[in-house]
Amino acid sequence: MDTLELLAHPVRLRIVHAMRGGRTQTTAQLCALLPDISKATVYRHVDLLAAGGILEVAEERRVRGAVERHYRLRPERAAIDPGTAASLSREDHRRGFAVAVAALIAEFNAYLDRESANPATDPVGYRQHAIWLDREELIAMNTELRDAILPRLANEPIPGRTRYLLSPILFPSEHPELAPRDGATE
Repeated sequence: MDTLELLAHPVRLRIVHAMRGGRTQTTAQLCALLPDISKATVYRHVDLLAAGGILEVAEERRVRGAVERHYRLRPERAAIDPGTAASLSREDHRRGFAVAVAALIAEFNAYLDRESANPATDPVGYRQHAIWLDREELIAMNTELRDAILPRLANEPIPGRTRYLLSPILFPSEHPELAPRDGATE
């Protein structure tokens, strides 16, 4: 399976998300992080991700006569390169977006299923904003967002830090010809 096919599944995408941040996890630890997914399913998808080179074995230990593997993410393999992204069809993009949204919904449901979940006091947000931008403004905003997010992607899991999922989604919601012109308002 190629990287696109490997990442185009909600369970595998959730495993990749769970491994980000320089973590090393056993499959049993991943099962604990993803309690809404059956153990057999987690094991099967970890095997596929490892066979596809997205996960690699960081360490092996003998535990009660069995070999326990600790996996780590290969971040350079866990992304779709710009050339591949440019070659995707509309249907490929539709499928990829559906997988990403399905994984996001599953993650949010898993959060809500935790007894300690409290959306009123936890910093939870899922707003949508409609903004009007020309191409230069869009590029500037994307640069500003990237500059704000990139340094935090290097944060390692340490006591006192909580892992959050940040899922920026951006696309034009109207055809450019339908935008108001000459200062017209809605």
